Amino acid sequence: MPIDYAARRARIAPALGLTDEILVIGSGHQQPKPEISDSMLPYIAHQEYYYLTGHADAMGGVIAYDPKSGWTSFVPEVTEADRVWEGREQLPGEPLGKFPAWLQARKNRRVVQLGAPVPGTLPDVTRTAEVREAYKHARRPKEPGEIELMRRCAAMTAAGYAAVQPFLKPGVTERRIQVELEAEYFRQGAAKTGYDSIVGTGPNAAVFHGSPSHRAAQEGEFILIDSGAELERYVIDVTRTYVAGKPSQFQRDLHQVVLDAELRAIERCQPGAEWKDIHFGAAVDLIGGLVKMGVMKGDATALVEREAHMLFFPHGIGHMLGLGVRDAGGMEPGRTKDPRPCLRSLRQDLILRPGYIVTIEPGLYLSRRC
Repeated sequence: MPIDYAARRARIAPALGLTDEILVIGSGHQQPKPEISDSMLPYIAHQEYYYLTGHADAMGGVIAYDPKSGWTSFVPEVTEADRVWEGREQLPGEPLGKFPAWLQARKNRRVVQLGAPVPGTLPDVTRTAEVREAYKHARRPKEPGEIELMRRCAAMTAAGYAAVQPFLKPGVTERRIQVELEAEYFRQGAAKTGYDSIVGTGPNAAVFHGSPSHRAAQEGEFILIDSGAELERYVIDVTRTYVAGKPSQFQRDLHQVVLDAELRAIERCQPGAEWKDIHFGAAVDLIGGLVKMGVMKGDATALVEREAHMLFFPHGIGHMLGLGVRDAGGMEPGRTKDPRPCLRSLRQDLILRPGYIVTIEPGLYLSRRC
């Protein structure tokens, strides 16, 4: 199901709360590599721009909105050299060279600027912050076309995880797992990975964002994989833990505690649910499991109230997912960040609504070899 960007812009505009201000959203420019050369880093259009245009290759592009006249998209003009060297095609819209005149005709009005910085504009900082929060909130519910893309990403990701199963045994390196996993994504049609794949064995499995190395898994060690496929900028985020060889009873029990907490947290994901309640519910479940295993002592709820769960569950239960990993998270409108130390890593403080897509990622991290 293709995404109707014109309909999306029509839906988003009233939610921004603009009156006489004009809105400009920049796509951004390609950045050179740090060494002295003419090589460039891969270009990624700013998410706030891409969401309203679907233009992945509009370097320097601007989409502008005037409540009095509607949306206007200004796109770069493709040169013959662009066609020959990079195969670019002309995007629909007004030539980017017309944007300065559009802006000059509205020179006495406040400017709200989203996306990447747009040359020649002097944005109102306060209104920009307010509109950005309104924009973020308006795009949290996913449209049918977005959900379809994410289902396709999920299928590609599931195929990748299935492909690595024969390799999850003693002697396999983190790099080999990464190669087999990502190769299957691409075979299934993925454009790229949604983020840098995380693969850790043994002590590396307790590193939150560890990069795959050439370390080989030893008998009985945990193998953690955190990865997901990407298609048209939409991503999936999956974390799984395995054991190289035969798991010990302790490992089986630990896995069951996390799995049970995950399933219960998923059940709590209903419209109207508070995200913090889901997070703390998972914390109580995890700590309750550790108490039963004899790893901790006391009442699970009381231990969580004292923030003792941070010893093993220091991260948040999950985050929004969509156009990029951790898409459109943050605060419910009108809320401020909860200052409690145990919530510093919670990515969002939201009321769940229909159309929200979230990850549920409980975990118990033990900073020792296991």
